[in-house]
Amino acid sequence: MISRTERSANYAILLLFAVFALWPILTILAGALGPDDAGGPGGLANFPAAWAEGRFGGSMLTSVAVSGFVVVVAGVLSIMAGYAFGTMRVPGAAVLFPLFLLGLMVPTEVIVVPLYFDLRTFGLTNTFWGIALPQVAQSVAFGTFWMRAYFRSRPPSLIEAGRLDGAGSWRILWQILVPPGRPAIVTMVVLTFMWTWNEFLIPLVMATDESLRTAPLGLAFFQGQYTSGLTLLAAAAVIVAAPVVVVYLFLQRHFIRGMLEGAVRE
Repeated sequence: MISRTERSANYAILLLFAVFALWPILTILAGALGPDDAGGPGGLANFPAAWAEGRFGGSMLTSVAVSGFVVVVAGVLSIMAGYAFGTMRVPGAAVLFPLFLLGLMVPTEVIVVPLYFDLRTFGLTNTFWGIALPQVAQSVAFGTFWMRAYFRSRPPSLIEAGRLDGAGSWRILWQILVPPGRPAIVTMVVLTFMWTWNEFLIPLVMATDESLRTAPLGLAFFQGQYTSGLTLLAAAAVIVAAPVVVVYLFLQRHFIRGMLEGAVRE
């Protein structure tokens, strides 16, 4: 039984950490809504001004296209690979699965230079594919690890019952195992979207064309223009971060459920 003092102490600690986490966000929001450094009206007018001056329309569309492609392709590949590693006897799995895990261990900074020369050999630099495909590979590494843990937690009797009913591996995956795995899949999708949206180094190295500039890159170039005026810079930062926040808030129930299930299973 938790005493009233212990409960009050727990709430005080949680409140302290909440303030510590929210303070930078509130500071950026306050700066974005503050008076314009150039003497303009400020407030909500800072957002369309930052959007227009930073030309974020094209960079946001590029980020949406890249993130959508990576989430869909990496998600499908991760589900199928996780299903294979989690429920089947894959020849060479003892070697193949650690190779997938290398994608989680090796930082982007280590591979970006040789990756650039490899993609340049195939003529993929300064293209959409040069930005998206490396991030698909990175996301599949995490997604395979995540979905393997989910599929291994499924009761073997569930798969055996599907096989007794005449279901093949494909039907067992998409009709029996995937529907109840929505929280795990949504968690993978949210994390993949967040990492892809915030990726800075790969778009910076792989593409020099302004039309292929992603939102974080657009924000970085915009920051170079407004080193002294912080109001429009803060508004631009809010614009770039808004899609990630919206996606998380929209899927937070499944995301939290998937994280909790992953924590207690493996």
